[in-house]
Amino acid sequence: MMSEALKRRELVGSLIADVPDFPKPGVVFKDITPLLASPTGFQAAITELVTSAPKQIDVVVGMEARGFIFAAPVALALGAGFVPVRKPGKLPGETIEESFELEYGFETLTMHRDAIKPGARVLVVDDVLATGGTVSATAELLKQMGAELVHVSVVMELSFLGGRQRLAEKGIDNCTALVTV
Repeated sequence: MMSEALKRRELVGSLIADVPDFPKPGVVFKDITPLLASPTGFQAAITELVTSAPKQIDVVVGMEARGFIFAAPVALALGAGFVPVRKPGKLPGETIEESFELEYGFETLTMHRDAIKPGARVLVVDDVLATGGTVSATAELLKQMGAELVHVSVVMELSFLGGRQRLAEKGIDNCTALVTV
């Protein structure tokens, strides 16, 4: 008999669509919009993200833009605050930033300088773990703030891109994925 958790994870995986040759030829994009369009599937994803979260989380951090979709309801369910990580120029007030390399260029992420108190226990939630660049940059922002990165939870891991290994090399080894491809 299949556990409820396994049923939820299978449902989540079944609602992620492959879009060939997007955003460029040879890339198979993993589209989460069918998952978001399904109330049952979206609820299953949030339930599993909450279930896999460690106890006593102070803040849930989500990265622009799809990470927001999952991180905010996880924060509410955990009784934690939500802090967005944004691209430059999107946050008013004083920010800190971290740049990182993508497969096809560079990106910079920012966070309000005072968004998280030193010592806060943080859960990072994102839609996809690919090369690990976004999570690594976010971890660096958290380090600058003196926060403790307790766990990383993602909806889907693209294991063939080696993100989990890159994170482990940076000392980030507490990571779960609902679906791994």
